[in-house]
Amino acid sequence: MIPQWRLRARFARELSTMYGREVPLYTTLVQVSEEVNRDVVDRDGSGAQRLGSIDRITAERHGAIRVGTPAELGQVARIFGAFGMHPVGFYDLRDAGGSPVPVISTAFRPIDAGELARNPFRVFTSLLATADPRFFTADLRARLEMFLAGRQLFGPELLALADRAERDHGLPEPEAGRFLELAVRAFELSTEPVDRSWYAELEAVSAVAADIGGVRGTHINHLTPRVLDIDELYRRMTDRGIAMIDEIQGPPRWHGPDVLLRQTSFRALAETRTMREADGTIGTGSLRVRFGEVEARGIALTPAGRARYDALLGEVDRRLVATPGGVRAEVAAEIWEKGLPGTEAGLREEDLAYFAYAVNPGRPDGTPPGTLAELVDRGWVTATPIVYEDFLPRSAAGIFQSNLSGTGSRDTTQTGADHDQAWLAAAMGREIHDPFELYARERAASVATVAAELGIPELTDEEHR
Repeated sequence: MIPQWRLRARFARELSTMYGREVPLYTTLVQVSEEVNRDVVDRDGSGAQRLGSIDRITAERHGAIRVGTPAELGQVARIFGAFGMHPVGFYDLRDAGGSPVPVISTAFRPIDAGELARNPFRVFTSLLATADPRFFTADLRARLEMFLAGRQLFGPELLALADRAERDHGLPEPEAGRFLELAVRAFELSTEPVDRSWYAELEAVSAVAADIGGVRGTHINHLTPRVLDIDELYRRMTDRGIAMIDEIQGPPRWHGPDVLLRQTSFRALAETRTMREADGTIGTGSLRVRFGEVEARGIALTPAGRARYDALLGEVDRRLVATPGGVRAEVAAEIWEKGLPGTEAGLREEDLAYFAYAVNPGRPDGTPPGTLAELVDRGWVTATPIVYEDFLPRSAAGIFQSNLSGTGSRDTTQTGADHDQAWLAAAMGREIHDPFELYARERAASVATVAAELGIPELTDEEHR
């Protein structure tokens, strides 16, 4: 029996191989990321692995896909469920940035700390909001939904194997090999001709809408390795003459601890595609939809920390409006210096970030103190930051928008469709997990373990709440 985590690891590797074959520049991105990671570990030693071992970071990937209907999303959930990946978080990108992105999203990933340590593969999955009248007129919506209803993204054999793997928590060989073959094939770029006029009609609304609803299949939109120094990665890619998006999304580079998520990408490539013309003849054209993204992950923030982060972002925006011509990265770094504690201890003491606790093998002798803060301060217990495993709506929208072929259109006189987290969960028939609850659960479990080992039954993580 091949357990789910091994299926997940093999799926991530095989997807990466396939995507590198389809988008060779992605392979370059991976190679440069690995070079940067080796250099950072050589420079910083064990400190470079504060937020994960180099083996995990080297293997780590997240992907992104887009689907058109709740039924397709439900099928995707079954496939990812076979790999032990669950929907976590809700992201509404329709209003997350300047250009319209008519999708709502979740991310499928492992939710258990042990499973994340084995392989943390994630897939950011977006659903086209066809019912949102700001983007789609009644006529276009009807034609779009008819088009989507007439396609099949995932075959019955793939779905049957997925259901079996989820039920049995794995698959025996050779069924495991067949399942992986079918799953990877489902996310390859289709060679079927694209209807040029239909694609262009959707592209006038949004390039993302065209990428989802203008073709007969789905595909990996991007794959993302993890890097330990994203600024150095950006510099090295640019030095190679590779066109990167204008800026790194997320928190700025500053002297304090890395928090949440920083992302950047090389620009979407013009790829030759077979096109069907209005008269039925077949020709060629180019579409610009796929790119290579890279990420640097930091510490997961608590609700209070996330509120602080959002407030700092708002202050950066206001400062840039008040002083045109300012460099966002420089303004943000200045504001971060004043708005966030500059140490992990400061983040922990103000309950702005999540940490996992463990008894220190070199702890002092005697009777341990009775509070978590004292245990850490006096060397009885170590506090290790919990890695942020999720995404940021504004950053995701920024990546999407930086790679769009046009600005799209949106009718702001219309009221948007009421698509919230509960709607999305019902659409796919699965619970969407709250990231904050998952991080809090991991912290609480670590505190309970410390309490049991030190014999302090009343020890809790209440001081963090």
